[in-house]
Amino acid sequence: MYVLIEGERYDLDVLNHIFSDKSFFDTEGTINSVGYYHSFDNNTLVFMLPKVFMKDKYQTVFNMNSLDLSNVFVNKSIKHNEEHRWIRVLSFYFYKSLIEYKKRNPKSTIVYNSETFELKKNKRLKSYSYLDLVNSFVQFYKQNKNYFIHKKIEFISSSSKNTNWNKTIRKSNPIHTKGNDPIYIQLVNKKKIINYEEELVSYFMSILYHFDKEYILNIKVDKEYKLIKGEAFKALCKNGLTKLRKIKFRYFSDTNKRIYDLCEIFFSKYDKSSVKRKKEDFLTVKSYNIVFENMVDKLLSDDENYLIDNKTIKQLKSNDDGKIIDHMYADQSLLDDSKIFYIGDAKYYRSDNKAGRLSIYKQFTYAKNIIQLNINNLNKYNAKKVKPFVYREDCTNGYNISPNYFLFGFIPEANNYNDPFISKIGKTLKAYHFDDRLFDRDSLFVQQYKINYLFVLKAYVENNSSKINEFKSNVKSRIRNNFINYFNDVQQSKYTFYKFSNAEIDKKEFIISNFYILNGKVYITTNNNLILALKNGDTTIDHLIDNFQLIKFQDIT
Repeated sequence: MYVLIEGERYDLDVLNHIFSDKSFFDTEGTINSVGYYHSFDNNTLVFMLPKVFMKDKYQTVFNMNSLDLSNVFVNKSIKHNEEHRWIRVLSFYFYKSLIEYKKRNPKSTIVYNSETFELKKNKRLKSYSYLDLVNSFVQFYKQNKNYFIHKKIEFISSSSKNTNWNKTIRKSNPIHTKGNDPIYIQLVNKKKIINYEEELVSYFMSILYHFDKEYILNIKVDKEYKLIKGEAFKALCKNGLTKLRKIKFRYFSDTNKRIYDLCEIFFSKYDKSSVKRKKEDFLTVKSYNIVFENMVDKLLSDDENYLIDNKTIKQLKSNDDGKIIDHMYADQSLLDDSKIFYIGDAKYYRSDNKAGRLSIYKQFTYAKNIIQLNINNLNKYNAKKVKPFVYREDCTNGYNISPNYFLFGFIPEANNYNDPFISKIGKTLKAYHFDDRLFDRDSLFVQQYKINYLFVLKAYVENNSSKINEFKSNVKSRIRNNFINYFNDVQQSKYTFYKFSNAEIDKKEFIISNFYILNGKVYITTNNNLILALKNGDTTIDHLIDNFQLIKFQDIT
């Protein structure tokens, strides 16, 4: 197995040897694709990992350079070695993520694949991946579920002879029918009946159960069969081949032989298998940034079919100027209980990179487009119809604050798939026309975050809706609170906040009388508080400041 990384350069002679198809690298030997490639002619297996696995210009996240990484697993078996478990887990999740992308985006043309294949046992030495074996077990189980059910029923029926009903009733729990009649699945017999077929199926099911636990396959493994788990399974891995060969002569049907072959491949110390003859097998993508965006979108965005102002989130993401927003969700605004759109952009770089000037400019453009869309609705209908989304407040003509964020994938720990490690990085970026007018439509803010790519990868393929919803809730709360903390900090935001406190003066009259100097600096919240955001050093309204009370930004809501 070769492990290569997108964007890295390798020796052309080596690449020409391991790839039958030359489209996966350019004329200088730089890998231009991400995915899985298996050449049967050259007897080579290749994983092309995303460039996020580069820690910096020279080192991978595995604490070795890309050239050393490419050769670590050449001519090595990775099936049972605990030291190599990380490549088994990574290759499986990575492979499944491309499958998941195809499933979520059936019309997408960026993923290229050949037909899948199954392992076929014989004595010729061939290279195949651990995930090939996992997929072969899963596919065989799905295609032969009726066989496993039939064999179990057959065994239960045969074992019902000479049943000791007193012990059966005492020691097992029945299943009750609608008529409350008990059905006993586990029977206690006076004479033990040996079922040799069940022994083989037990091995198969135990291996499948192991795969399910290791990779979260969401397969309902039939627990009516005796499953070998934990330390007993580890022991079985060591002597399973010997146990198998002792019972080999018992199996004659094609199905049983296939089960035997799969188990034998798993228990074999060396990778001795071949595949149904084809030139190559692959699942690759050249625009992996689109896949990464889709992965993050599943974690953060609202359901694309969710209706807001008679438009779905998917429609709102597609701007009239042709730009498409990566991530978008509705949440409580920073100022009151109204709603606002939080707009995100997933950035696909190496682990050490940050957004450039072009990305920042584009993100501000996305925010302006969403603001304009809501203002169009406000003009077309009226303020009541577009609530709870409030982008412009009528009395002050002030604009709500539009939060934006970048999200960078990085890998903090090469084996950690469970912790998101999401954190704010760098400074809050700002764009403005008038830097002293916070509530101006051109005053926009972007924060930057990084998130564990491996967490995103696993969550993307697991389809655990409760876990994803919990993550969404936590991240949305964190992003909102980080923006609030930014405006709370006078040194960072450069703004001090006040609430109008003169009960003897009508707010509206006060605004009209002083509109020229208050324009863009004041905003009336949904709970009817008039808020002033005063830029540090601004003395233009010193003569009016006695009408306001100093507050923290967090106290506005």
